[in-house]
Amino acid sequence: MKPLRALAAALAGLFVLLPAVAGAIEIREITTPLGIKAWLVEDKSTPIVALSFSFSGGTATDPAGQAGITDLMAGLLTDGAGSMDAQAFRQRQEDAAASLGFNASLDRLTGSLRVLSANRDEGFELLRLALTEPRFAPDMVNQRRAQTIASINQAAQRPGSVAGRTLMETLFAGHAYAADPDGTPAGLAAATPDLLKKRAAELLLRNGLIVSAVGDIGEAELARQIDRSFGLLPTGTPPTLPPQWVPPTRPRVVVVERPVPQSSALMALPGIERDDPLWYAALVMNHVLGGGGQQSRLFNEVREKRGLAYSVSSGLRTYKRAALLLMSTGSANERIAEALQVIRAEMGRMRNDGVTEAELTDAKTYLTGALALSLDSSASIAGLLHSMQIDGLSPDHLTRRAALIAAVTLDDVRKVARHLLRDDALTTVVVGKPVGVTQEP
Repeated sequence: MKPLRALAAALAGLFVLLPAVAGAIEIREITTPLGIKAWLVEDKSTPIVALSFSFSGGTATDPAGQAGITDLMAGLLTDGAGSMDAQAFRQRQEDAAASLGFNASLDRLTGSLRVLSANRDEGFELLRLALTEPRFAPDMVNQRRAQTIASINQAAQRPGSVAGRTLMETLFAGHAYAADPDGTPAGLAAATPDLLKKRAAELLLRNGLIVSAVGDIGEAELARQIDRSFGLLPTGTPPTLPPQWVPPTRPRVVVVERPVPQSSALMALPGIERDDPLWYAALVMNHVLGGGGQQSRLFNEVREKRGLAYSVSSGLRTYKRAALLLMSTGSANERIAEALQVIRAEMGRMRNDGVTEAELTDAKTYLTGALALSLDSSASIAGLLHSMQIDGLSPDHLTRRAALIAAVTLDDVRKVARHLLRDDALTTVVVGKPVGVTQEP
């Protein structure tokens, strides 16, 4: 059996473990001999080890004049390392049935490793090489840069992408979160191999490192492998994060003209921090409003009753220095104004009346069970542990989560709805040729 086919077969076996796994996960905290802390869920039922990790500092800390360098650097970490060029490094991953990758978000540089447990020495060695001996070869830098610039240009032609970028630029004007994580052609052009090496040295530090692991590996072996892969990194001081975002205090509508038959629209409000006591009330409220798919109010009112849009939804988004409540939809240019009006009306209804007892019960039932259904692989569980660490949650949070959701009351939802769903803080971006929607600076 080919190595990657073996990996796929092993991953498929993980599906039989769920959904009961969410309530049965035992998270162990370990500290390696070098002092690196990690979370581990040991599972010997399948021969897989999955690692999820990240470093403090993301694209929001890109140096001046180098917009996009962090994202570009992240992609290049696996484009050759040590004595291996990009092709040789990819082949070595293939031979080891390992999958290694890096990404950059606004706040963190993230990575993941999946490998068959029989090949874990090789998988962790590849991780060590990527972290400590990346090549940043000029030919690969030029190739990745060209790909990124092409992606930026393509995104500028898609109404949905334009709406997303415009919303971030509008909401976070004057803040580092306003910048496109992919960067700009000028910033990318400035990213020389030497500057990329410098950026990697600024971010790849043991201070601010978060690590989680799931799979067929014990505590002592994981500690050994973590020290092997990350132990040569310096401690250092991570880049300073941007200041806390100051939300807008007045409504705003931004219209971006595009010659398309359907307008894309995004609406945003200041959200709620992950450690807020009303977080789970906000989660319930959002589920009823637009996060619950076909069961949500927005879906029922905008699509089912009026046929104004194919899709409409809402969601909570958190960053290190900001939080948002987002709503999105798309409609024919002639009907987008009505769709936005219906969304605002539903916001008002939720703000004034909250949710019904039946909606509260249904939302709690769904939110309690949905997490288990999403944990369909060792990688997804490792990602969950990693997210919990970033959010500052304790390892026993999974055992308390159902009780926290169950404790949400009707009054809690009304309270958080009145706090969040404020017309005076609503920012709306519409991209297309909308009829009846005018810019409000």
